[in-house]
Amino acid sequence: MSGFFSLLPDILPMIMPSEVHITKASDLEAQRDGKDAPMIRQGAVIGKSDRMCATVLIAKPHCSSAVHHHGEQETIIYAASGTGMYVMISSCIFYHPTSFLSDDRLYAPGLVTSSGAGEEPKRHELSPGDFAFIPPWTEHQEINETDEKVVWILIRSGPEPVVVYLTGWGGDEAKADSVD
Repeated sequence: MSGFFSLLPDILPMIMPSEVHITKASDLEAQRDGKDAPMIRQGAVIGKSDRMCATVLIAKPHCSSAVHHHGEQETIIYAASGTGMYVMISSCIFYHPTSFLSDDRLYAPGLVTSSGAGEEPKRHELSPGDFAFIPPWTEHQEINETDEKVVWILIRSGPEPVVVYLTGWGGDEAKADSVD
């Protein structure tokens, strides 16, 4: 048994991360289009884990992303500041900490689910403190209709973010450089 314990220092780094990674806000870099783009995506923790990554989305006032999905990746959104719209088709589950009115229906705090398959895109307002869970392959769009910037923290189930831009709802895959 003592032979096994002597191997632990060599085995543990292979099965557990050996160091903590910190990304300072001043070190965040835009992943696409730079700081002048209407939607700025900044890599926060990329390639540090086989199972997850984190990015920051900054939406400038009065802008929207192209319709897209994240392939096989699941995504969790945390609304850090500003009020933005998450527009989607397919199913979506999100947590809302307070009561709210949507589609003329009053929802209590808690998990909210929406099945939009085959319907017009559904709009969900995300305010500071709200969370959203986005299943794989869910077509969606982020929109900022306000006069202030929106900041969302995105956690995805993969080592690097996957973004598949579409030509529209239910559309074909578009080239990344041909979309906003």
